Amino acid sequence: MKKAIVLVLSIFVAGISSCSSVKNNPDTNLITLRVTVEEMGMTSFQYGSHKIKTADMTYALRSAKIPLSDYTDKQVTLKGTKVSGYPMEGGPELIEVVEISVE
Repeated sequence: MKKAIVLVLSIFVAGISSCSSVKNNPDTNLITLRVTVEEMGMTSFQYGSHKIKTADMTYALRSAKIPLSDYTDKQVTLKGTKVSGYPMEGGPELIEVVEISVE
């Protein structure tokens, strides 16, 4: 009987610890920037289709939903999340753009 209780409790604890509500919320990396979108051009790193520059940082951009080329050389406000695992190859941080609007 004790073994059965221990087994049920172990399964319960394992189930709770794997719930997505317990894991880190990806929205904690949400950023909003007012910038000009630029084409990426030639780089030594191989990620991102476009880039933005702030006073102290350069970011690579990508988006699965938004055609970033439509916003090249335009002043925009963009919202996105920093992609984990970047920067790579000496490049900038990567932002997955989820919303963009022209100023």
